[in-house]
Amino acid sequence: MKVTHRRYVPYSHAHYGGSLVDGAYVLGLFGDVATEVCVRLDGDEGLFASYSDVRFLAPVRAGDVIEVSAEVTRVGNRSRTLAFEALVVCRARPDRSESAAEVLEPPIVATTATGVVVVPVSPPPSPRP
Repeated sequence: MKVTHRRYVPYSHAHYGGSLVDGAYVLGLFGDVATEVCVRLDGDEGLFASYSDVRFLAPVRAGDVIEVSAEVTRVGNRSRTLAFEALVVCRARPDRSESAAEVLEPPIVATTATGVVVVPVSPPPSPRP
């Protein structure tokens, strides 16, 4: 199973010079797609247990459109291992004009990671009085 979200990165999220966005922004989006994976697989939002092998490969900038995906790579009793990827699919071009942008072909791989989410064990039904 794979879930993908697309998001415009607003200028209010620029944190550093050159309109750079901090890596925590993308990790938050990874959490969003992980939540949808858990809902689709288990009917529960689940909880994030860990990230591993997080790689920031290219910058994410305000004005970008990014595509964030999570793909299930392993299913345990209560855990699900997910492969995450964030792609920059469109980028602002302020060198052309204030509102110019372009579609990137191919997209830029900005961030990858592996994560583990857990879903609760369903409690047994309550006895009726």
